[in-house]
Amino acid sequence: MHTSIKKWFELLVVIPVATVLTAGCAGQTPAPTSGLSGTIEIDGSSTVFPITEAVAEEFGKLHPQIRVNVGISGTGGGFKRFVVGETQISDASRPIKDSEKEQAKKNNIQWIEMPVAYDGLSVMVNPQNTWATSMSTSEMKRLWEPGSAIKRWNQIRSNWPDRPINLYGPGTDSGTFDYFTEAINGKEDASRPDFTASEDDNVLVQGISGDPNALGYFGYAYYVENKDKLKLVAIDGGSGPVLPSVDTILNGTYKPLSRPIFIYVNMAALSRPEVKEFIRFYMTEGPKLVSEVGYVPMPARAYSENLTKVQ
Repeated sequence: MHTSIKKWFELLVVIPVATVLTAGCAGQTPAPTSGLSGTIEIDGSSTVFPITEAVAEEFGKLHPQIRVNVGISGTGGGFKRFVVGETQISDASRPIKDSEKEQAKKNNIQWIEMPVAYDGLSVMVNPQNTWATSMSTSEMKRLWEPGSAIKRWNQIRSNWPDRPINLYGPGTDSGTFDYFTEAINGKEDASRPDFTASEDDNVLVQGISGDPNALGYFGYAYYVENKDKLKLVAIDGGSGPVLPSVDTILNGTYKPLSRPIFIYVNMAALSRPEVKEFIRFYMTEGPKLVSEVGYVPMPARAYSENLTKVQ
C-alpha cells in the first residue's frame, strides 16, 4: 500500500470518534471578503467531487465574484491537467504517483497534498439481487482479477443463481480504480477489462440501478445519495462480513476498502488571494460539508495542519 495511504489510514484507526466528528468546529463561517474576484479551476476525482462541489457552492454565497469550476475527469485526468498548470486544485482519491510528480517537477509545478476525508469504497448490486449479501476479498479477487473467467453468479458460489453477472466500475483514469485494484487484486491497475467503465460515478449508479444482474463499486457517498436504487454488499476482509458505514469506515473495520481522499493545491496559485481564501474556507467549513455529502471527516488536527501548510 502507498506510504501516504498507510500514514492516513493509521491516523484513521487511532483517532477517537468524538475527535473526528467535531472536526467541523475547526472554524467559524467567515464574513464575505470584499474585493475578491477571479476564477478557480478544479478537476479530478468524481469521488472527491461531492465535497469540493459543496464547498464551492457555499463559498460562492460569500464570494459571488469568484467563479469556481469543478470538473470530474477522474483522479488521473485531473492530475494530467494539474501537472501542466491548467488547474489550481486537483481532487484525488489516491496519492499522486511518482510519474505525475516527475511531470509536475518538469513543469515547475510545486504542490501541497491535503487529506480532506475518509471514504469506504463500496461494492453495490441491484436491489433485486437477493443472494449476494456478502463477498470475501478472495471472491472479489477471483471476479475482478486479470484473466477472470467468471461470467455468471453461480461461478462465484454454486448456490447462487445461474444468471449472467454484469460488472460496472470506474475507468482507468480513476483513483478509485487504482485503489480497488491494489487492495483486491494486489497490484494497481491489474483488472479484467470486460466491465462497463465510467469516470462519472453517477453513470455507474444508473447502470447498476437499471440492471438486476449488476455488480459494481464506487465511493460511499454515491451510495448514500442513492440508497433507494442500490444495495450494499458486505465485504469479508478476514474477520467476517462488514458493511461500509460512517462507524466502520472510521474505526477501520471495513477493510481493505477504507481510504483517505485528498485535494492537491498548486503552491504558486496560493499567491492569488481568492485561491488562498478558498482553501482556508475548505479547511474550516469543509468538515461539516464532508459529513453532509456522506463521507467521514478527518480529525480536526488534520485540517489545522493543512491550514498551516497554506500559511
